This record gives sequence, structure tokens and C-alpha cells, in this order.
Amino acid sequence: MNRHIKDSLDRPLRDLRISVIDQCNLRCQYCMPAEIFHDNFQFLPKSELLSFEEIVRLSKIFASLGVIKLRLTGGEPLLRKDLTTLISKLVKIEGIEDIGLTTNGVFLKKQAGNLKSAGLKRVNISLVSLDDELFKQMNGRGIGIKPVIEGIAAAKEAGLGVKVNMVVKKETNQSQILPMARFCKEEGIQLRYIEFMDVGHTNGWQMKNVLTKKELLEILQAKFPVEEDYFGEVAKRFRYKGTTTELGFITSMSESFCSSCTRARLSANGSLYTCLFNGKGHDLKSLLRSKMSDEELTCFIISLWNQRDDRYSDERSAGTVKKQDKIEMSFIGG
Repeated sequence: MNRHIKDSLDRPLRDLRISVIDQCNLRCQYCMPAEIFHDNFQFLPKSELLSFEEIVRLSKIFASLGVIKLRLTGGEPLLRKDLTTLISKLVKIEGIEDIGLTTNGVFLKKQAGNLKSAGLKRVNISLVSLDDELFKQMNGRGIGIKPVIEGIAAAKEAGLGVKVNMVVKKETNQSQILPMARFCKEEGIQLRYIEFMDVGHTNGWQMKNVLTKKELLEILQAKFPVEEDYFGEVAKRFRYKGTTTELGFITSMSESFCSSCTRARLSANGSLYTCLFNGKGHDLKSLLRSKMSDEELTCFIISLWNQRDDRYSDERSAGTVKKQDKIEMSFIGG
């Protein structure tokens, strides 16, 4: 029986982001800075990760509550062994209409075809620069841009939908705003600019480093005239004039979208988070590994969502946000 549920602010549950691993091959400053996530950093042992069977079980429950979209994240999800096996199971779940994956693209060239064959619909590729030296600097591992560009090409060739996400940090990769727009326009790929966000405690966030949607649009309009398309649940969407190619803005800093947020996030170790900025997770893994039935698990999740009142970005904008713990972006995949 499907029970579409709503939270205390009348927001339905439609999207579930699933982190399949907390490890990543890169050390981007805005997400997993190398000075914190060093070579001896203790990531989760395999036994603490949710198994594929556990992920599928939970996904079926979430689908019964109204979830129609799944997004696999990390860390870097392509580091999870046999990920296509999981995808092939998730696509069979009744009610799931769309399965995507967020990746840095480094391993995508080799895996794109198999991901598509398994049932993946689309990929969101995180890319902060087309300048090779700047990209090496920002990813903290000295990896050049070539494998990512090849990964984008492989994803398109395989028939996957492709979006590119660019986190913009003022005076760091601001110079790449126009080159990225040009590249994505020429490739017919939707580009989404993401305002540098105050997620977690390790990325050194300061408001002075944020380029807002308004500032980004002013830079863009000088070279690439765009017009408003429509508003999605999260992204403010535009398109290049005279084309059908879209671009978007994730504006959690300058224009809150809390009122339309329909997302829940499942961490690699099985904790459920009801907001990207809320560090309080709810341990589902222990319940999965107990003798709790699916009906009992379902009732527990319903109770959590019914009580959800998260609106961090609204409160930040109003100056009423309370100090709280935050979960790291790398742990729940953004």
C-alpha cells in the first residue's frame, strides 16, 4: 500500500539521496579538504556500510511513501564495488521513476556503458574548472581535467543524461564561470552553478567567498544572454537565448528553497538526514539489522518525516538560525 506522506510544513517526500560510500579519490577544498581527510583518515569499514540488500529494502519502503527519484552519491559512488548490481535492483522497485548518480567523473569513462545497461538514467558531474592547473589545485590530488572530459563524452555516448555541477567560490574559480558556460552550451549540457554553501565544519566557508545567483547572472549576461525558463523544486532554471540548452542555479545562500524541499538523505552508514544542514541523523542501520519488520520500519520513517520542520536556509536568511552540528557534505553526498 502506498502512503504518500508530508512533513509538518506540508512538504511531501519525493526524493531520496543514497550515499553508497564515504570515500573519495579527490580532496576538493569545498567538500573534503586534504588537511582534514588526510592519508591516514579512518573511513568507514566495509561492515559499517549499508549492504546492497539493505539499501534496496529501504528504497522499497521509501518508494511506498512517495519517493519517485533516487540519487546515488558518495563520497565518490563509483568507488563502490559492483555498483551496477545495486542499480539493476533499484530500477525494479515499483514507483521509482528516475535513478541518477552524482560523480566527479574521473572513473566514468570506463563505467558509463555498464551504468546505462544496468538502468541508470543520468549523471550529475561535479566540475569546478576547465583550466587544468586550477583543476589540479582545487581537487587536491593533482589530477588533470582530461579524465573528466572523457567521462562526460562517454556518458553522452552511452545515452545517459548529463548535467554538470559547478560550485563557485569567489576569487578561487570565478574565472571559470564563462569558460564553463561556453563549454556546456557547445556540448548541449545543462550547467548548474552552485553557490558556495556553509555545509559541515571543514570547508572554511565564509560569506565573502559566495558569488550569488544575481552576481553570476550579471557575469553571464555579458557574454551569454539567457532568459528565465522555469523554477524547479531546487534549481532556478534558465536557458541560453535561441537554444533549448538549460542552465540553472542552486541558490541556498541567496534565495532559499526550503519551502519546496522534498529530499531525504541516507548516509553510507545508514543514518537518515532530513536536511543537508542538519547534523542530527537517525540510525536506520541498527533497525535494519535488528528484527524490526518492514511495517515497523515504515512507521518509524513516517514518524520522522511527519515531525520534520527543517528550514535552515530560511532561518539563516532571517538571522534566526540556531547554532547546531552539521554533517559533512562528503558524508551524505550533498
